[in-house]
Amino acid sequence: MNLSITTILIIITVAASLFAWNKPEILQRWMFNPYAVQTRREYHRFLTSGFIHQDYLHLFFNMFTLYFFGSMIEQIYGYIFGDWGGVIYIVMYLVAIVVADFSTYRKHKDHPNYNSLGASGGVAAVVFSAILYDPTNNIYLFAIIPIPGFILGILFLMYSFQRSKQTGDRINHDAHLWGALFGVAFTILLNPEVVTRFIQEIMSFQPF
Repeated sequence: MNLSITTILIIITVAASLFAWNKPEILQRWMFNPYAVQTRREYHRFLTSGFIHQDYLHLFFNMFTLYFFGSMIEQIYGYIFGDWGGVIYIVMYLVAIVVADFSTYRKHKDHPNYNSLGASGGVAAVVFSAILYDPTNNIYLFAIIPIPGFILGILFLMYSFQRSKQTGDRINHDAHLWGALFGVAFTILLNPEVVTRFIQEIMSFQPF
């Protein structure tokens, strides 16, 4: 049985999270701690933090989203780039995880007790790449409310930007924001024609 790249990423992430939950020292070593990166040069945290999660709900939400949008992008990239499609998809996902933490690093590199973890940066990149290719397709907010992708994307960016300036919760909104923006930039860089199609679909969009 041939597994899709998306399925393999999910299996690796679930396995890594379960392993880390049973090994607290590994969880501490893999999560993103900007202070440890700065003082001990533990650069691996930029990537390893994207394969571990806080709890089952956090893991499920990210992997559920990755399954649907990742499968879509995997097929699109395969169609556009042929045999290189899978490689490009993996590169986008992994680089997004790293890039999404740059802002967090700058903001918290002097805070020893700050930690972050989760695949949200990579998942956000995949979701926004999918929105560029199919902007009017409905995304179901809370799995109930249908909202066209480009509208939900704008709302998500606005919300993440606003929340990134606050520290009232334990969610790394910076990672969401920069992961999403990286996904947009990466997709346009690879396939500039997607912008024209994106605009055309939005201009012809009829909500009712």
